[in-house]
Amino acid sequence: MNEALFNFLSWINSWVGSWGWAMVVFTILIRLALTPLDLRSRAGMRKTQKIQPKLAELQKKYANDKEKLNQKTAELYKKEGVNPMSSCLPLLLTWPILIIVFSAMRTAANREILAQVTQILNNETPTMETFLWIKNLWMPDSLFAPAWPDLNTLMQIPSDLWQSWFNGFGDQLPLLLKDLNLTAESFAGANLQATIRTLQAAMAEGNAAYANAISVNSGWTFNLLITQLSVLKEYNGYMILPILSAVTQVIMTKITGTGSQQSQGGANDQAAATGKMMTWFFPIFSLFICFSYSSAFALYWVMGNLASMVQTVLINKVLDDREKKAALAGEGTVK
Repeated sequence: MNEALFNFLSWINSWVGSWGWAMVVFTILIRLALTPLDLRSRAGMRKTQKIQPKLAELQKKYANDKEKLNQKTAELYKKEGVNPMSSCLPLLLTWPILIIVFSAMRTAANREILAQVTQILNNETPTMETFLWIKNLWMPDSLFAPAWPDLNTLMQIPSDLWQSWFNGFGDQLPLLLKDLNLTAESFAGANLQATIRTLQAAMAEGNAAYANAISVNSGWTFNLLITQLSVLKEYNGYMILPILSAVTQVIMTKITGTGSQQSQGGANDQAAATGKMMTWFFPIFSLFICFSYSSAFALYWVMGNLASMVQTVLINKVLDDREKKAALAGEGTVK
């Protein structure tokens, strides 16, 4: 599945001629594919929200009789035609899909980074995948990351890809790799980290342009920000995408209504507290992960948030129209 999505992403890139815009198109298509699940989930949430006052009454009335409370709650669900899992199950189903999508994105980034490593080993300037203000889409959008692949990025590439990359040279193994006496097994298991460190050091020694490109960020601190503004051109980006990921995450949370549950006592108090925590946890988490991984990953995250906002607004409009029609017909529920 991961390979199929990667091939699909590559196919989009072949049409639009840009990995950045391919990510944008890919994200929109994924969100469109998830629309039926999101529609069912939001419809289920609305039904559950409508019976919250009745549930609160039952919780108060049968506070000392849990068995009776469960029975009456089940009867209420049946009477109102509410499936308590209807709002959760579609969301649970989307998670495996999103994980596969993220895996496909990382596969694309890792393969492109390895292609750039090959060029550096041949003492060439790597071909950068630029996008708007970003010099290399496969490196983080950050003031603290060079545009050329650095050690941290190389360490994120899994062993099997390193081995496939090495074996792919065949008889055309670069001289630098021959000099290091590396084999495919050098990139396996416990050997991987030491091998990558050796390789990166050799790349810096053998390619002066690479050494200069990655040395700029050594010793960089916030205290040196003003004094080193002249070297910002050496950095891959300006942290715009990570910041946008956090901001759009906050806005999306408010639009979707998650994290803003009203307290009605008991378990709902705990749910409201959890929702409030999630309101701030996800923006901080998205800021961290988009700051740490490739700009392509951050671009996907930001576009996913924006697409989700638009999707939520449209779904809410559809459900509002359904409720109005149901009310006029005397049904009073969202089907």
